[in-house]
Amino acid sequence: MIFDAIIVGGGPAGLNAALVLGRCRRNVMVFDTGKQRNRFSHGIHNYLTRDNILPRDFLGIAYKEIKRYGARVNHVEIVHAEKLQSGIFFVKDKEGKKFYSKKLLLATGLRDNIPPLDGIMDFYGRSVFHCPYCDGWEMNNKKIGVYAKNKNGFELAVSLLTWSNKITLYTDGKTYLKPLEKEALERKKIKVISERIVKLEGRNGQLENVLLRNNKMEKCDAMFFSNGYHQQCDLAQSLGCEMNKKGVAITNRLQQANIPGLYVAGDVAKDMHFVVVAAAEGAKAGVSINKELQKEEFKK
Repeated sequence: MIFDAIIVGGGPAGLNAALVLGRCRRNVMVFDTGKQRNRFSHGIHNYLTRDNILPRDFLGIAYKEIKRYGARVNHVEIVHAEKLQSGIFFVKDKEGKKFYSKKLLLATGLRDNIPPLDGIMDFYGRSVFHCPYCDGWEMNNKKIGVYAKNKNGFELAVSLLTWSNKITLYTDGKTYLKPLEKEALERKKIKVISERIVKLEGRNGQLENVLLRNNKMEKCDAMFFSNGYHQQCDLAQSLGCEMNKKGVAITNRLQQANIPGLYVAGDVAKDMHFVVVAAAEGAKAGVSINKELQKEEFKK
């Protein structure tokens, strides 16, 4: 069987594309591992009518909607993808099963480089975050720490002044700050602590203290980190997608990659990491895929 489209990735981008294509009466298969980037989050934000919804609840609604239009969902990892000489795409899952499609959409998303701090996973998604636009409101006027060991951290620290004037930048034994940046932080009363961090402490998901190597303890209600991210998988690279310096797939405004028939949407394609943006890109990809299929059918 050859599907009209295979979608790898069951987050907002992939599922919205599946919704569009399902409503176009297309035969669609979605592959999803359940490892969405925001699965640890206490709520999705900046999405009108869906603000503060839990990621699992959002996905539950989405699955019901796409299945209404005949889209199939397979909860297994795709480990290989290629385009055959015939122009058909071929993917293979972790169990060795093979699937074929006329078009392929990659919506696999990103994975944050979570700092290797003792205790951090007890708080990640509830009081430790990577995006102030997603979680800054919930932390407003609290004591906010910014973790930046392998990054500069200046921009993130200054941006968080929008939500609180109690900001501390932790560099964990390193610092990439320039003299003018240090002066600016001092002027804005943002404290810089360069001592090594031993552990993050708190309870029930709420961060309370940052324990430093010199046995000093800093009060901290929330922490945002600047530690980069990487692709959930290397399918885009293995297919020959053009990538930018950040390791993000390059697409045109219709989410088409440089390989005919291949589309990329969501965090894997752009660096504006909002659920609503990913969903919009998925919708664009769905329309673009359907139009390409229509053109091909018209020529027959």
